[in-house]
Amino acid sequence: MRRGIYPGSFDPLTLGHLDIIKRAVDLVDELVIAVLNNSSKIPMFTVEERIAMIRDVTKDIECIRVEPFNGLLVDFASQIDAKLIIRGLRGVNDFEYEMQMAQTNRNMYPELDTIFLVTNINYSYISSTLVKEIIKHDGAFQNLVPEEIVKYIK
Repeated sequence: MRRGIYPGSFDPLTLGHLDIIKRAVDLVDELVIAVLNNSSKIPMFTVEERIAMIRDVTKDIECIRVEPFNGLLVDFASQIDAKLIIRGLRGVNDFEYEMQMAQTNRNMYPELDTIFLVTNINYSYISSTLVKEIIKHDGAFQNLVPEEIVKYIK
């Protein structure tokens, strides 16, 4: 079974994330959406809330599993026997950081490869950070997140 991981904070899940998820499921037998509990960030939503949101949005996609993780992604990948990481790229700045992470992960876990998917141009400007900032200032965010996410935010 070809198991891939799509890791991230997903705080909250955006249309850009969903674009990558829908395309990634065609590349693997099982896609594990790994929700990072990052202790260095103060999230808008708890890990449990983010997992519930993602499960709600992806409920009709059969080959998806949503799991929390802490620590190093390579350790989580090894624990679940995944050999592929899927990452979305919005632009050049993302590429430099993601390339460094991919090389580090490969050095630590030689069987682990990373595939980069370029986000659909319609969503290339969207980030969770941008969405959170808009929400904090009572701006219109509804066109940046999947419809199911709106109820969690309100």
